[in-house]
Amino acid sequence: MCCILTGAAFLLATGCADPNAVLDQNTLIVNNNWSYANKIANAVTITDETVPYNLYLNLRVTADYKYSNLFVLIRQINPDKKVATVRYEFKLANADGEWLGSGSGNIYSYQVPFVKNYKFPAKGMYRFEIEQNMRDNPLREVSDVGLRVERAQ
Repeated sequence: MCCILTGAAFLLATGCADPNAVLDQNTLIVNNNWSYANKIANAVTITDETVPYNLYLNLRVTADYKYSNLFVLIRQINPDKKVATVRYEFKLANADGEWLGSGSGNIYSYQVPFVKNYKFPAKGMYRFEIEQNMRDNPLREVSDVGLRVERAQ
């Protein structure tokens, strides 16, 4: 029995993992209220700067989220401490109110690309901070926010 459980755990750990994902991490937003001060931080170590990467915003909102879009500031801090901040707008719903994300119950999930085929300038650890940039503070009905970095195919 022990060997079966160990084998199943190994298959779950190795067989289901996405080999292209370097990072796929989400942070729970307490009480679904995302304030300006609550910057979502993620760190990723790049070991090969010659490979292109795709970067995605991971997002989950409730059906009560009152906007059809989301503005965020994404700050990238390089290993040499150089900082670059870009403002992005992500469309979450059509004009008729239909959510574009995948729904499960009252939650809609998004994995939206914001940079494709990006080559990091050097090897090392990169830190990303995601800050909501809407007029509401806190921004209500945001459940989770995160970052995915994957090798481009």
